[in-house]
Amino acid sequence: MQIVDPRTGAPMENPAETSGHRAGAQDVDDASIIVTVDMSNFQQVVLEGSMNTPVLLECLSSGNDECQRLTPVLEKLAREYKGAFILAKLDIDSEPQIAAQLGVRAAPDVKLIAQGQLYDQFQGALPEQKIREWLGQYLEAPQDTGLSTQAQAEQAVEQGDTATAKTLYQQLINESPNHHEYKIDYAGVLTAEGDFAQALEILDALPPEDRDSSKGRGVRARIEFAKEAPSREDVDALGARDDSEAQFLQAQFALGQGQYEPALEALLTLMQKDRSYGDDIARKTLLRVFDALGKEHTLTTTYRRRMFTLLY
Repeated sequence: MQIVDPRTGAPMENPAETSGHRAGAQDVDDASIIVTVDMSNFQQVVLEGSMNTPVLLECLSSGNDECQRLTPVLEKLAREYKGAFILAKLDIDSEPQIAAQLGVRAAPDVKLIAQGQLYDQFQGALPEQKIREWLGQYLEAPQDTGLSTQAQAEQAVEQGDTATAKTLYQQLINESPNHHEYKIDYAGVLTAEGDFAQALEILDALPPEDRDSSKGRGVRARIEFAKEAPSREDVDALGARDDSEAQFLQAQFALGQGQYEPALEALLTLMQKDRSYGDDIARKTLLRVFDALGKEHTLTTTYRRRMFTLLY
């Protein structure tokens, strides 16, 4: 694999190619690709080592929640890349002098170093996909012979195979216990199975920033919507009714099934037709769905704008 300078688009020279060492070798172990650095080995691993193999320097703080979420992701990527880069982990609390020289003011701070030079960096616990995209600017992604475990789990959810999805998410949780997003996804699968009690137990045990995240709120809202939703028999019994109550029950049923777009459409129509029904419950439910989906979700932006147009 070659590291590419995004400023020129040209491959950077890699002395490893002429020295007999090939980055990305297939047989690697954690000790050779994931290294804790301090004053005693920083020069050797990071500065000298980057002359042969790019180094991803993770400046972390052991008590920082963001670091605890980010580290498992970086370690996972280091294993996937099979030696194409070295993950060097520096505890800035233990090594304040090195942190100061690097200009690190807060953790996590991740720096890509090649040929002894800083090529790029990012701060904070970015989502895994964003980190993959960032790395992809410089390193050729490893050849994927199949779907990742996370992709397989997501595919199983889409196909309604909750048993497989649960097994895969449990595997991901065991591999990365501090990556709490997997736990939220697992709670989502439990919700799809109707096991609301266990799903809520998992959500309640999460750190506040994860429990109250957009995804965490979304799963909790799905549980609430499912509990509030009428049964299929109740909906079928409505027949051809098209009054306000029937429209709201149809919307509630769609929410309980996780069918957000038809539910939003029905609620918006009811709000436009009969604003006074249920003490403006259509608008209030729309706001609950927006909160569940998160402000960046496409459906939120689309339907919030349409709701605003109706109001004003």
